[in-house]
Amino acid sequence: MKTPSFSIDPTEFAGKRVLVSGGTKGAGEAIVRRLAAAGAQVISAARTAPEDTTVPGHFIAGNLATLEGAEQVSKQVIAVYGGVDILINNLGGSSSPGGGFSVLTDDLWLNELNLNLLAAVRLDRALVPGMIERGSGVVIHISSIQRKLPLPESTIAYAAAKAALTTYSKALSKELGGKGVRVTSVSPGWIYTTASEALVKRLAESGGTDEETARQGILGALGGIPIGRPSWPWEVAELVAFLASERAASIHGSEYVIDGGTIPTL
Repeated sequence: MKTPSFSIDPTEFAGKRVLVSGGTKGAGEAIVRRLAAAGAQVISAARTAPEDTTVPGHFIAGNLATLEGAEQVSKQVIAVYGGVDILINNLGGSSSPGGGFSVLTDDLWLNELNLNLLAAVRLDRALVPGMIERGSGVVIHISSIQRKLPLPESTIAYAAAKAALTTYSKALSKELGGKGVRVTSVSPGWIYTTASEALVKRLAESGGTDEETARQGILGALGGIPIGRPSWPWEVAELVAFLASERAASIHGSEYVIDGGTIPTL
């Protein structure tokens, strides 16, 4: 996997406590690595520990797609670290099968909403009050361009949940802006991760075709990627690092798209 070649200020986030949900794989792992390299005390939370033992920072196990799991992780973060200064709600994904709207049961819908929307809502509800008390903090929600470009064959529920997350993020920014807490959202397009490859395999299996055909099907449904490739996880992490930093001190309530030009309109 391609990695950045530029230098990172190792003190930029010194003294900052950061929680990254879903921080053990893909873009989440890249965000953890980027912020840790810049001096942050990074905590990642997910159901299982990272397979790569070189991932820096601390790890808390918990199923954030459940109320109990989110509460457990939040209580541990507060008890051990006293809260966080930066909260990156990165957890997300889709496990729904292909086949369109008619195959999506209530359970599948609830799974997608819990993972892609309510996990962030619950962590914010638990950890943002501490930011308000201190009069400072940053919250970043990782959404998706599928809120604008849903893939009807495979990710309807995921796209709907991400659309709700972006709207929620904007509403939260209006509430918190005057209290010293900045809120933004980042909407990636197709990121080259193991999760995206898993989606390709699921579509190939459900469609009775090969992975390259499924991959081209995704590109076709998205309308192509003008730069000719998906984004690398570290590119998403770099955008997140900027938005979390003092360099972005007046950026608030906005959505930032990183999709290689996939969305064809303004």
